Amino acid sequence: MKNKASLISLEQRNATRLRVLEHIRTKGAVSRIDIASALQTSPATVTAATADLIAAGLIKEIESEAISAPGKRGRPRVLLQLDAKSYIVAGLKVARQGISVILVDFEGSETASYKHPLEKPRMSPSEFVASIRSALDETCAQIGRSAKDLAGVSIGVAGLVDANRNFVYWSSSITERNIDFSNLLSRHVPCPAFMDNDANLVAKAEQLFGLGKGLKTFLVVTVEHGVGLGIVLDGQLYRGKRGCGAEFGHTKVQLDGALCQCGQRGCLEAYVGDYALIREMAVTGQINEAMTVADIHDRAQSGDQRAASVLSRAGQIFGLGVSNLINLFDPECIIVSGTQKSFEHLCTDKVLARIRSGVVNVDAALPEIKVHHWGDLMWAKGAAAYGIEQVSILKVRELIANTP
Repeated sequence: MKNKASLISLEQRNATRLRVLEHIRTKGAVSRIDIASALQTSPATVTAATADLIAAGLIKEIESEAISAPGKRGRPRVLLQLDAKSYIVAGLKVARQGISVILVDFEGSETASYKHPLEKPRMSPSEFVASIRSALDETCAQIGRSAKDLAGVSIGVAGLVDANRNFVYWSSSITERNIDFSNLLSRHVPCPAFMDNDANLVAKAEQLFGLGKGLKTFLVVTVEHGVGLGIVLDGQLYRGKRGCGAEFGHTKVQLDGALCQCGQRGCLEAYVGDYALIREMAVTGQINEAMTVADIHDRAQSGDQRAASVLSRAGQIFGLGVSNLINLFDPECIIVSGTQKSFEHLCTDKVLARIRSGVVNVDAALPEIKVHHWGDLMWAKGAAAYGIEQVSILKVRELIANTP
């Protein structure tokens, strides 16, 4: 039985292992001496940590080309990189029409993908988990594997999620509130499972693969059925104490205003989300609720004044919200992310003017606002990236149990 001092020592070793692993993930192939220099630690500490990570199957050694003086033969450098083939991880994005699934190797390269259709946009917790299992099975079958072969699965869902305990306070995809999914997932999914707010996972995807790469502090505003926000502060994803932070779509823009799908009134997404625009048009009898935001755009471009007015108001309210984000966070960049043509009305010159008029006036340029169109599969890739991080933590923690 380990005493308290030895457990503290093991936790410190684990922290070092994770720092080393994250550095290798960020830099790619890198030498031990370069890791030690970057992390400001001793080469001996890095050597011990990398030996443990190799034993856990997380990284491997490779030889680089020799670096030597002209005319002299040098020895190849031994570098370290992630062991891509060691684990398969799944990322899922649950949307209203379907579940997008991507399988990746441990370096994040895609091995399979699939779009699992859903019969209804809202499900009971048991139906939700059953649909996830079906989507996993169908995707794994494409490469002749099963869900049992996965090292982990990460699930992105719209709503209020405590990622630390797989607890969903509320989601537009689930009919019940305050659901602890830990037991349900452990019973029906044969590998470790992790849940998070889908906007957080888009922020993770932008940080690792997209427009946020190399930035320390940036925001990602997601626009689809609802409106979400992912916050990266000093390189770290911010969720809040209860997992309920960054709910940009549920900030209030109108006292006792329009009804939001969360049950409250006056939320930003009750004016900006896809469902809000469709509802506004349907109330006037202009369209039915089976139509899409793309249809509203088409009508506006064809001269429909009501459609143009609905889109314009959404843009103005969105601009007001973004100016508040800039006043609160002063980020390097704001990335507006979503599917093609779903938010053209949110990025017009009039919206940018509304943002500028709401930001505290200082002698400095505004943060850059970028637009990134990605589909549900890229949201799933963000989920897979989070899954890789969580699997890494699990595998490193297992080293404690196996340490005498």
